Amino acid sequence: MNGSAPPPPVRPLPARLLDLVLWGGLAVLLLISAPAVHLGDLTLLGAHSDNMRNFIGGFAHPDFSQAGSIVMDMLQTLEMALWGTALAVIFAIPLGLAASRNVAPVWVQQPVRRLLDALRAVPDLVIGTMFVLAVGLGPLAGVLAIALNTGGVLGKLFSEAVEAIDPQPVEGVRAVGAHPLQELVWGVAPQVAPLWTSFGLYRFESNARSATILGLIGAGGIGQRLFESLGAFDYGQTATIILVIVIAVSLIDLLSQTIRTRLL
Repeated sequence: MNGSAPPPPVRPLPARLLDLVLWGGLAVLLLISAPAVHLGDLTLLGAHSDNMRNFIGGFAHPDFSQAGSIVMDMLQTLEMALWGTALAVIFAIPLGLAASRNVAPVWVQQPVRRLLDALRAVPDLVIGTMFVLAVGLGPLAGVLAIALNTGGVLGKLFSEAVEAIDPQPVEGVRAVGAHPLQELVWGVAPQVAPLWTSFGLYRFESNARSATILGLIGAGGIGQRLFESLGAFDYGQTATIILVIVIAVSLIDLLSQTIRTRLL
């Protein structure tokens, strides 16, 4: 042996042609869709510079006169995100298992997949409006909206994690005479639990940010105060609200990273 490195693997020609078609098609799609999204209007960013300067200038002088109540609203938003995510996890576990090809029969798996698609496709504001009409204004509508939408997202992620498991532990449990529920508990759950927990933490981070949008429809939390300050052109208070949101999300990110590091 002369110690030289082996030549890099060469992909078959059909696989390379398929990659070329896929990536070339994506590039063509981007070019075709550019006029539809008005990318040519990027020059307008400089045309209204005075308005942008006034907006950004307000952020240079944050108004901390109501910082205490803003923090309390942020805590309510985090509580909404926490409860919404917890309910979503409870909702997503059975749906994720039912949507997995290696666990559920196709006549169960396909309808559940389509249900999860529908839950992810409906915008949060539409789901939130439905719950506002059902339970009235307040954080409960926000919790339920987050739970339903996040349940669709986590259900898909959970099912993909189940489909990627090593089948040997499941076969080993089955070989000793376990029934299907015991196969899930002893063969599937230990393999997917860390990944499921990580997915849940990621969605909690995301929900802590997106829950503010639900304030637009009166679902409580700091989002409602944010839209009120924007509507009143009170950019000083808006700056304080944004600062509180950034700090809260950063702390959540640090906490979730610590938890995921211990799990994975």
